[in-house]
Amino acid sequence: MKNYIYLLLILSLFSCKKEKEKLTNNSIKVKKTIKHATGFDIKKTKEYTVLIIKLPFPDAKKNIEYVLVNEKHYNKVSEIPAFAGMTIVKMPIKRIVTTSTTHIPMLELLNEETSLVGFPHAKYISSPKTRALIDNGKITELGKEQSMNTEILIDLKPDAVIGFSLSSNNKMFATIEKFGIPVILNGDWLEKTPLGRAEWIKFFGVLYGKEEQANKIFNNIEKEYNKVKDLAKNSKSKPKVLSGVMHKDKWNLPAGESYVAQFLRDANINYPWQNTKGNGSLSLSFESVFEKASDATIWIGPGYFDSLKQLEEANQHYAKFNAFRNKKVYNFTKRKGKTGGVLYYELAPIQPHIVLKDIIKVAHPELLDGYIPFYLDVID
Repeated sequence: MKNYIYLLLILSLFSCKKEKEKLTNNSIKVKKTIKHATGFDIKKTKEYTVLIIKLPFPDAKKNIEYVLVNEKHYNKVSEIPAFAGMTIVKMPIKRIVTTSTTHIPMLELLNEETSLVGFPHAKYISSPKTRALIDNGKITELGKEQSMNTEILIDLKPDAVIGFSLSSNNKMFATIEKFGIPVILNGDWLEKTPLGRAEWIKFFGVLYGKEEQANKIFNNIEKEYNKVKDLAKNSKSKPKVLSGVMHKDKWNLPAGESYVAQFLRDANINYPWQNTKGNGSLSLSFESVFEKASDATIWIGPGYFDSLKQLEEANQHYAKFNAFRNKKVYNFTKRKGKTGGVLYYELAPIQPHIVLKDIIKVAHPELLDGYIPFYLDVID
């Protein structure tokens, strides 16, 4: 009898070892699906998916990898030595907490907005569908983004928290993880191109087991964006455009490698700083900006100013620009939701084709006859 039990034990251990070897050594053969985004990647086998976040925060030196598995393989994967120290996420996600309004449209496009159980500063969410869930008490308010009420969050028992961080040191996320709740960092805001940002819908697609649907949505966005981009190439003129506004004693405007500069480039516009380095903002003196762009015919994105009067009251030198004198100043902030959230900051990352059409309509109105910009509006 002892020999029989011993034999069963040996066979069980051998079977378990072979299963682990199978999972560990299963070669990753996956068609490349990430086309534009540089901040994440997806690798798959039959048993599990590895979600690789390449740039979880600015200046990150290494990737963060998350192992996504369904319930059937969850316990097996958690025991594999190769995954020691990695965050393992059970999927598909059924209950989620997100921390940026840019995540909301992606959940809605995948028909997963009802999985959202908590959000910080929910008043900034403008989408009618998700707004209705908030009003009906389906989504819990969690406070500020960088100091969420972790006690309330933990009581919600989400399957995952989708966060963003400015550095590797985030005590709040570390606290959440101690309670066994995976925190997945989303770096969509660090992408350098509009299509790169929009492609993060595939990030949510893999979490919900809806990769095919996410791919289809993105492919349609990409197709529309490229169609409008090609249209801009037919423009007979290439107007000079000014962007940004003064903050204290510096003029902040998009650097040449930023996603905003890419919008202007794809709209076939002359942007004086399009060849500068950096994917954030440039901080320049008023004099240097005036020297390069005093004759710009269009001014796009003058901060939160809603009128030329407000602009001039803030700095009388703004009135010296050609675009100001000709009343060709446009911003993205006039369209708001019912609680005051700016629609551009929520929806635009997943609608780059709409943003590009708006810019082209302003710069090359002859190319889009009858089109009315959705986000971009002249200030008067």
